[in-house]
Amino acid sequence: MDLGFFTQPIHTPERKLAETLEEDRMIFRLADGLGYTEAFIGEHMTAQRENVPNALLFVASLADTTKNMKLGTGMHNLPFSHPLVVASNVAWVDHLLRGRFLFGIGAGVTFTDAEALELLGNDRRAMFDEAVSHVLALWAGEPPYNLTGKFWNISTKKMSWPELGLGETHKPFQKPHPPILFGSGEATSKRLATYGERGWSMLSSDTLPASRLAEQWANYAGGCAVAGRVADRRNWRVVRAVFVADDGKAALDYANKNPHSPYRFHFHEFHEKFKRAKLLDMFKADSKVPDEEVTLDYALDNCVIAGTVDQVVEQILAVREMTGPFGTLVYAGKNWSDPALSRRSMELMAEKVMPAVNAAIGQENWDEVAGARRQ
Repeated sequence: MDLGFFTQPIHTPERKLAETLEEDRMIFRLADGLGYTEAFIGEHMTAQRENVPNALLFVASLADTTKNMKLGTGMHNLPFSHPLVVASNVAWVDHLLRGRFLFGIGAGVTFTDAEALELLGNDRRAMFDEAVSHVLALWAGEPPYNLTGKFWNISTKKMSWPELGLGETHKPFQKPHPPILFGSGEATSKRLATYGERGWSMLSSDTLPASRLAEQWANYAGGCAVAGRVADRRNWRVVRAVFVADDGKAALDYANKNPHSPYRFHFHEFHEKFKRAKLLDMFKADSKVPDEEVTLDYALDNCVIAGTVDQVVEQILAVREMTGPFGTLVYAGKNWSDPALSRRSMELMAEKVMPAVNAAIGQENWDEVAGARRQ
């Protein structure tokens, strides 16, 4: 099992943007040095606390200061940009990283972003689908382009000048394009099957309790089967909120019980949003649990892994027992309220926890895993 990293990020409101940006970039460099295999960053334009407005720009800023791990958008919100802008910028970043890029995409769930862009009443799912179609067509096609749609038309027919290379956008470094991923915190969404059918890889949110992950995977795998494809568990990334410390009581305090816990702050943000949007099912360990029982403490107790090295190893193995094999455990980064504790957690995760987890698992026979799922 590989170890990855993901962050929205979410920072406490009193912190300055320049300070948190420097911290977030430092954390990505730290992850690279510790052997994390990949790292993802979210994007939100009108969220003061989730304060990276463009994941592509953030990823590009790390091209020369990370050497080994892959970098990904988590997610790049396609309805909020013209498909040509997306296609050309992603291709450029993929070349900048020499193929170390992972293309995470989404429809944009921040309503204030949509409102500010005058898209609040639009069908952003339909925009997302059309944007993906246009981006892939630009990468696969040859100029002059003449793409039509409900939301965007893209043409270079009138002004194309092949002799000077005008009218053609760049194709990505990876062929035919970077791996495409989507994120989901829902266990039963119909989109899971749709994206499985398209061959995209899944990034399971840390807000979805481990007891629902197998259900989520089954819905995704069903879509893969419709397309005649076996769902590859090596490409399944499971995001978990994890905190590791040398002392178990300190770990539980920092990751859950303390009123100033960055994990409590983080989940409070999502609990408020899910409650307002009537989406508390995304926190439920069992879909039959009534909404009134899905408190902040319930979410923390069901979604956060915390403890000493041995305790965290045990909890991760318990997650895997519920889900079955998956390729990458993605450590979900939170605000570094205590930099020393936060750094120590990432170090222990890479240097102690994951070697112990992998020793317990043993060598995975992925062909055998896939074959078992075919039967």
